[in-house]
Amino acid sequence: MPNPVVHFEIGTKDSGRARSFYRALFGWQPAPGGPEYWLIPPEGDGIGGGIREASDQVPTYITFYVQVDDIRASVAKARELGGQVIVAPTPIPGVGEFALFADPDGNTVGLMTPIEDGGDG
Repeated sequence: MPNPVVHFEIGTKDSGRARSFYRALFGWQPAPGGPEYWLIPPEGDGIGGGIREASDQVPTYITFYVQVDDIRASVAKARELGGQVIVAPTPIPGVGEFALFADPDGNTVGLMTPIEDGGDG
């Protein structure tokens, strides 16, 4: 798969309740990942994700993130194909860049470009 799904995210009005719910339901162990953000580590063949505290400006949501090589080109192509940009490419220090767009049906999809390793392999 050339552009794999690499992360999921749940935005909720009560992150404590959501963390307890998913911990009890699936055994997830959310750990602090930043202000009002909890990381869910990947298990087995699954991907990791996050639970985010939503706000009056950020409604509740569930989305997934697709890894792309060129986030700006992918955002431009999504727009060209009828999508609407929700969040322009934004850096995440130590991680890479992310962006969010709505597809033509209004579904929110995330894009992620990780920081290039720059190492010898």
